[in-house]
Amino acid sequence: MTMQGHLTLFTFSSPPRFYWLTGKLIPWLWAACIVLAAAGLYVGFFVAPTDATQGESYRVIFIHVPAAWMSMVLYLVMAFWAAIGWAFNARLASMVARAIAPTGAMFTFLALWTGAFWGKPTWGAWWVWDARLTSELILLFLYLGFLALVNAIDDTRRADQAGALLAVVGAVNVPIIYFSVKWWNTLHQGATISMTAAPKMAHTMLTAMLLMTFACWAYAFAVVFMRTRAIVVEREQHTEWVSEMVRMREARS
Repeated sequence: MTMQGHLTLFTFSSPPRFYWLTGKLIPWLWAACIVLAAAGLYVGFFVAPTDATQGESYRVIFIHVPAAWMSMVLYLVMAFWAAIGWAFNARLASMVARAIAPTGAMFTFLALWTGAFWGKPTWGAWWVWDARLTSELILLFLYLGFLALVNAIDDTRRADQAGALLAVVGAVNVPIIYFSVKWWNTLHQGATISMTAAPKMAHTMLTAMLLMTFACWAYAFAVVFMRTRAIVVEREQHTEWVSEMVRMREARS
């Protein structure tokens, strides 16, 4: 990467620049989320064929699987930015980590909830202490524990450091979730989509799955950016740039 590229990344890592850039991106992200979700739900619930073994109940996977993917990926991203903030005392990185946690927890809960609706007709039970379900439940507790910890400590810097430690240690649970169906005798089915093998589903099913996944990504970016902007303003409220922004808004109103 050139020196100019390094300077550009450094410039947008500052809270004022981040606030300005994300403010431009958020409307487009919401638009993409709405369009992709509408298309994905339509293809998944009205175009995709009925599954030969699970019937119509399988359609919950178009919400369940993207939510489960997002729950794991967002935890790793949260742990990464929390670690960056801890190691390099990067304020914005710690703010992003805090902003990711509620969204990650929401996707984890959604994965567990929709998994129960899928499990009832498939396994005959809303919940089983399956390796993947149990490790996914632990992931939810890790998200909630991170949120509780960082909000329980009044000193912002100490809270960010404590949260980063928990997030980094808890990251070991993510590969356990992913590989649980291979490591243990589990009721949960294996991966339907793999980077090293052809998809095990019909083309329309795969299309719906990918559309919903992209919709979840757009939603996650939009919500995390909005939450980070709120945290930035809260922490930077005594700085000149925030005061100037407030004065400009008051002048326009």
